[in-house]
Amino acid sequence: MGRSFENRKKSIFKTAGQKSKLYSKYGKQIYVVAKGGVPDPEANPALRSLIEKAKRDQVPAHVIDKAVEKARGAGGEEFTPARYEGFGPGGAMFIVDCLTDNNQRTISEVRNCFTKTGSKLGATGSVSLWFDQLAVLSFKGENDDAVMEAMLNADVNIEDVEKKNGYITIFAPPSEFYKAKTALLQAFPGTELETQEITFLPQSTKAISAEDLPMFEKFVDMLNDCDDVQDVYHNAVLPG
Repeated sequence: MGRSFENRKKSIFKTAGQKSKLYSKYGKQIYVVAKGGVPDPEANPALRSLIEKAKRDQVPAHVIDKAVEKARGAGGEEFTPARYEGFGPGGAMFIVDCLTDNNQRTISEVRNCFTKTGSKLGATGSVSLWFDQLAVLSFKGENDDAVMEAMLNADVNIEDVEKKNGYITIFAPPSEFYKAKTALLQAFPGTELETQEITFLPQSTKAISAEDLPMFEKFVDMLNDCDDVQDVYHNAVLPG
């Protein structure tokens, strides 16, 4: 099927260096997942997976622990998910996922990003139609046939298994994420997952010209500077 997951990852927005933003993002996500389920990683697979991801991104333990402890307490903020879709510089398609305690503030901030870069905010569903929401598990390996067999033996419903540049990537429906991960680690103990997430992958890509690149990068940076923005997905392929 050739989803070119590695290429897609290389073109994603640059937030890794913004530590305070990264810590805030994970703190909010961990709080919401713990608050919405059981605030115990051992009993909450979604929370456990999110904490593992935060640790891989070098989020300090005190940030993680504070978010979980906060979820154990009474009261606290009520965050709700909000998704915005539209077209950015160069005609690239964007999905912007947020967690918000004030919808008016969030839509105002996101709309401002679109407006100030000549982008167009679209209606709900106008862009997500052209993306596939998938669980993605990626790790170093060469024997994709053995991985496929392990998934089939565990009765995991998968979309594709891709082998490229020394990595194997499993694509599955979001509902199969934990089942696929469990089956993989049971079949291949000691496997270190480079990627384990539920994400949006574009069905087609859009090449961004050198002329559009500065505005494209400005748009992405503006989105990532919004406190309520958690994830940004796009179908752009950047020059160079």
